[in-house]
Amino acid sequence: MPSPAKEPEIQSLDPEQNLARLKLKRSLYPLDAIYGAAYIFIDRCYVLLDAPDDETVVVQLEGRSALSEEALKEMAGEFANELLSQAWRREITEYNRPVVEAVAAQALAGVTYGVHGEPLDDDVDFDADAFEDPLGIAMSWEEKYGKEPAPPPVEGQPKGPPPADGDAGHLERDGGEEAGDG
Repeated sequence: MPSPAKEPEIQSLDPEQNLARLKLKRSLYPLDAIYGAAYIFIDRCYVLLDAPDDETVVVQLEGRSALSEEALKEMAGEFANELLSQAWRREITEYNRPVVEAVAAQALAGVTYGVHGEPLDDDVDFDADAFEDPLGIAMSWEEKYGKEPAPPPVEGQPKGPPPADGDAGHLERDGGEEAGDG
């Protein structure tokens, strides 16, 4: 009795070319799960994806350094495990999508209707200026400590504080000649 086909099927292991090829059925592994597994492996090996037909995807893994046949087989097995993990994550995400959407809708509705679903008061004036601030949190640093704010920059003037005495001398020497002109 022949053994059942294993998924993913290892098409070839070629230590001379440093390649492992896997054949995957699209009916078992969604394309985004294949992409996810390939992304996880791009730091370990070069990954090439090919779709010879609508039902299969061939994944070629090429080691970044020379690998033995056993190491290539291990890398192919790890890729198969990651592929299964990615497919399962996708299933969990799809299963939980309604819950995530409901929580997001509830959070956004809370902004409009309040925490417990009651409409916000119509008499709330968000433009009101007066409010209590006993700790001075809403105050700017200049207001709180009495410093004058910096004047707006003047066009054509350098930004920042003026240079201290002697700081600008490194650019000019001997009546305006640049340093190094001699």
